[in-house]
Amino acid sequence: MSNNRSIFEEVDQKKPEPPITSRTGNRSRKGLVIWLGILFVLVVAMIVVGGLTRLTDSGLSITEWAPITGAIPPLSATDWLAEFDKYQATPEFALVNHAMTLDEFKTIYWWEWGHRFLGRIVGLVWFVGFVWFLVRKAIPMGWTLRLLALGLLGGLQGAIGWWMVSSGLTGRMVDVASYRLAIHLGLAFLILGLIAWFMMELRLSGAALLQARRRRDMALMRLSTVMLVVLFLQILLGALVAGIDAGRSFPTWPSMNGEFLPSESFGYTPLWTNFFENPALVQFNHRMLGYLALVFGLFVWWRSRGSALAGVRGAFAVATVMLLLQMVLGIVTAIYAAPLHAAITHQLGAVVLMVLTLRARFEAAYPAEQRIARG
Repeated sequence: MSNNRSIFEEVDQKKPEPPITSRTGNRSRKGLVIWLGILFVLVVAMIVVGGLTRLTDSGLSITEWAPITGAIPPLSATDWLAEFDKYQATPEFALVNHAMTLDEFKTIYWWEWGHRFLGRIVGLVWFVGFVWFLVRKAIPMGWTLRLLALGLLGGLQGAIGWWMVSSGLTGRMVDVASYRLAIHLGLAFLILGLIAWFMMELRLSGAALLQARRRRDMALMRLSTVMLVVLFLQILLGALVAGIDAGRSFPTWPSMNGEFLPSESFGYTPLWTNFFENPALVQFNHRMLGYLALVFGLFVWWRSRGSALAGVRGAFAVATVMLLLQMVLGIVTAIYAAPLHAAITHQLGAVVLMVLTLRARFEAAYPAEQRIARG
């Protein structure tokens, strides 16, 4: 005998299952975030090792660009002598390092080889991850070209890296061209910024992003965009400082060897070369833009205090604290004539500051819902 059914009972009372595509999409987004997180860490390591390679004057130790065969370092005494012979033909060896021994050469060689090897690892991790998610059809709609662009920018970065190195292998150049170094570092920060932004977006579903946009603070979003541009220009100027060792030329603060604007700031001809090659003017510009970034950053923080959302206020406050710390790191680096540990810490501080500013911008663009605590 069948059980009596209530007149209020639906014919099919089974609880609806969440769409399979939704569950798969959530897992895919988490997987993509993990993959991008690995790439993020590797790119940060690339920036740090690249900075150390520059600070140890190791960037010209490998005189050829061999993307495939160059992954294998010298394995025998004969191989090492062959690499050393190639380096001895460079202007840097003839004009600066003519007394260098083979053992000393090995030290600078390993820095440059490590930097290039990390670049290969970054490319491999991107390629394997991209193909994996593409084949499994696990890339959300609209994301394929964005993730592909990361790989293309990475390939371009490798080519620019060689373009930079090649500038120091001819003529009387004993370092890479500073403006090429700035382009190389600037592209690294652009790639890192895109990875960070993509991770922040992929942590939320498409529906959550659309809902968060309704709470968007356009004024703070615009201000943080301008702040990011200022910081990016400051990073480029920092690369110019590193490229010509300008950070070691004026170990005083707040003056520059007793002057506000060093008297030799426009001593190069033609005039425009002073902005790229004159240590006095390059460091002066880096300091002045740093002051501007500080003042503007404090203004953005002051504006953010008016937000009704604690998450937005907190994100901008954290970015501002890092901005102040980065200013202190810059002053210390200048006063002590850019010792290796201070200079690389300052560079790493730029990475942290940029990412925190990006996070603040994301909070302004996609604010998290604020729950009101019950008393």
